[in-house]
Amino acid sequence: MEEYVRVIDYLPQGIPGGGYSKKEPVCFGVGESEFKLFELVPRTGVQIAMGDRVYVGEDKSKRDKIDHIRKRVGYGDLTTTAQSELEYAVADIVRFNPDRFVRFYNEAIPITMRKHALEELPGLGKKSMDAILKERSVEKFKSFEDLSARVPVVKSPEKLIIARVIEEISANDLKRYIFVSK
Repeated sequence: MEEYVRVIDYLPQGIPGGGYSKKEPVCFGVGESEFKLFELVPRTGVQIAMGDRVYVGEDKSKRDKIDHIRKRVGYGDLTTTAQSELEYAVADIVRFNPDRFVRFYNEAIPITMRKHALEELPGLGKKSMDAILKERSVEKFKSFEDLSARVPVVKSPEKLIIARVIEEISANDLKRYIFVSK
């Protein structure tokens, strides 16, 4: 269950199109723990900005900006703005909780006899994977900076994670999902 969501689009006049009925404000967001996409209804009179971190968990008394979750949505249901802001929100989530994603580099295991979970990251090949495995056997990585210093071929390890999360969110037919709950 998602506790916090990053806002990736806010539509104070509601979703365009449809009839002439009264439209309520709506916003789209991406969850911090499972990267689920949501259509959210904000509380009346609340100011919401792109990139805001809002609480949507079970405790309704903590919901100061969001009234309720209208529904879970797919990537294709997002507005163009939400799709373009998604990468920035995912980058914020990865940078906000680096230990979780550094742990992936430290704990990733082989998926099959021929494929390792690290190879699922876009742009990370066998040579880079071998270098990561060699270095982590000496000592676990403490941070993204530590990883890139000890494995120079991996210049921006957080960007590899971000690219994989975006790929998992936007694709419907991946064989494996590492970070996104489907």
